[in-house]
Amino acid sequence: MRDLHLLPKAHLHVHLESTVRPGTVRELGGPPEPEGSFTSFREFADQRAKVRDLLRTPEHFRRVALEFCEDEAAQGTRYVEVTFTAASHGERLGAPEMPLEAVLDGLAEGRRYGIESRVLLDHSRRRPLERLWRTYELATRYDAVIGLGLAGDEAYPLAPFAEVFAAAGDTGLHLVHHAGEAAGPASIREALDLGRTERLGHGIRVLDDPELVAEVRERGVPLEVCPTSNVLLGLVPSLAEHPLPRLRAAGLAVTVNTDGETALADEYQRLREVFGYGDDVLAELARASIRASFAPDALKTDLLAAVDAWLH
Repeated sequence: MRDLHLLPKAHLHVHLESTVRPGTVRELGGPPEPEGSFTSFREFADQRAKVRDLLRTPEHFRRVALEFCEDEAAQGTRYVEVTFTAASHGERLGAPEMPLEAVLDGLAEGRRYGIESRVLLDHSRRRPLERLWRTYELATRYDAVIGLGLAGDEAYPLAPFAEVFAAAGDTGLHLVHHAGEAAGPASIREALDLGRTERLGHGIRVLDDPELVAEVRERGVPLEVCPTSNVLLGLVPSLAEHPLPRLRAAGLAVTVNTDGETALADEYQRLREVFGYGDDVLAELARASIRASFAPDALKTDLLAAVDAWLH
């Protein structure tokens, strides 16, 4: 069995604020990382909010972005599209551009670890339309920001934000929404149609509707699957019961990600141990993540060749 830390990977679904090192959280005066699973999505969101509130200065944001790059590179990640809630931080601190600019500085410095990065800006479904417009405006100002999307409680619909998605499409920004994580097929259909999503953040509930499975497969919409996160948030009882194998068997484009709740090579290792996946299957999952990314074509070609070299 080959070393999964050496398998070249793309990481497509990871929230920067969920990756802050425990030691950094402690240095900034934050709460200890909770042990075991969360009892609800609300508990998870509240804990992450406490960590976000610790980030106050440009150095804080630059530091967590740089540490993120170092940690990802150690996992074999060669390309990452990291999600960041820039407008929320900007409002909280009264400095609209500072958090994003500091993160971009840290990510640029992180290239020294051999990792290429782009940024997706997210917006909570629970928050007002005006903030999403501010997120959109931020996204149009920086070349390293390639898209935006909705996250959070799927009980809140996408429809109120449709005009922003139309504007984003007109300016060439990518759209990637969380859907089919805690809610069912209706959430996914809304993300595909009104939300114009190019990938499904999570998307595991697609299996609840065979017709939707066929549609997603025919449209070639990739799924950003985060197995360990789904277990920690109580959405799946255990990793052994995770639907990832069934998603693959249905012919869907499945990518493996962490949501920021674990390390990427560890996620692949769990699939090896729990599902008995051999190196050929794990290499194909890595290829799927590269193909589903918004990386430049030349970089995709190089990464796919590197996966082949790891396997052969």
